[in-house]
Amino acid sequence: MHTRSGLLAAVAISAVALAGCTTYQDPSASDSMSAGTTESASMQAQACTPVAGDTLVVLADDMNLQLSDNVVPAVNADSATDPVMAALDVVSAALDTPTLIQLNKSVDVERQTSADVAAQFVSDNGLTAPQSGTGDLVVGTANFSENITLGEIYAAVLRDAGYTVEVRTIGSRETYMPALQSGEIDIVPEYAATATEYLNKAINGADAATIASGDIDTTMAAVAPLAEQSGIVFGTASAAQDQNAFATTQGFVDAYGVTTLSELAAACGPIILGGPAECPERAFCQVGLEDTYGIKIDSFLSLDAGGPLTKTAITDGDVALGLVFSSDGALG
Repeated sequence: MHTRSGLLAAVAISAVALAGCTTYQDPSASDSMSAGTTESASMQAQACTPVAGDTLVVLADDMNLQLSDNVVPAVNADSATDPVMAALDVVSAALDTPTLIQLNKSVDVERQTSADVAAQFVSDNGLTAPQSGTGDLVVGTANFSENITLGEIYAAVLRDAGYTVEVRTIGSRETYMPALQSGEIDIVPEYAATATEYLNKAINGADAATIASGDIDTTMAAVAPLAEQSGIVFGTASAAQDQNAFATTQGFVDAYGVTTLSELAAACGPIILGGPAECPERAFCQVGLEDTYGIKIDSFLSLDAGGPLTKTAITDGDVALGLVFSSDGALG
């Protein structure tokens, strides 16, 4: 502060001394100031070019751009007894996203079966049912490995409670949700925000405004009355999420010191983004990165939705940031 005051005083004295004199402006001074301004701007937002590397890292969605697709058990209302719900809550308490990544890695990368991975997980974590029950239950699952593994984990803890349990792969949500409501199946591993919007549109119409949120508690509160109308009870949502995420390489993180999307926006100038063809027009993809975070996109490379093309483009250094799924086994 003292230095700045002294400088201002010196400028004032010089101005008085030069009053009435012809002013000469050195063109090189203007060029120098312009160069300094450009250098300052580049220091604030560096050119964050892609960095190749084998290790993928998800940048934290610290402003909740994505809706809260936490893993949550959905149960037919007639089957939602205290022992059943207590057993499912035990599973929810044991799950988080890093755990889900490792489960998926065991099945999708290491090629173990979902049943074996589930049994090992239950054993390693000492998961036991807190209450006893009897009867037959059917755990339905969607037709992809993560959901099947979760169904097997639910089944294992329910068997510990005393139930006879069948795990049955049903298919898509449009197939298993009606089966859950009718009682053909008793339980299914669900994803909070997506299940919420499925019920929202089924009850309130295809054009119903989105009620799911980036906050899981808000989402679960929003879905509760819809679930009651539909004959469904949701258990406790886990911390495990399977939703859109944006990944880069560990080398990129180390080079530019960013671990969140907000930090990326603050540290970097325009970047190269990769993802599915529709990404530039989607609120949860490029549009959201730009509008929610202020991330600048220099160019977009059309690849796939969290698949091998996008992941390879990230590790090869073709893109700085790519759309992946937060529970992908490749992140483990």
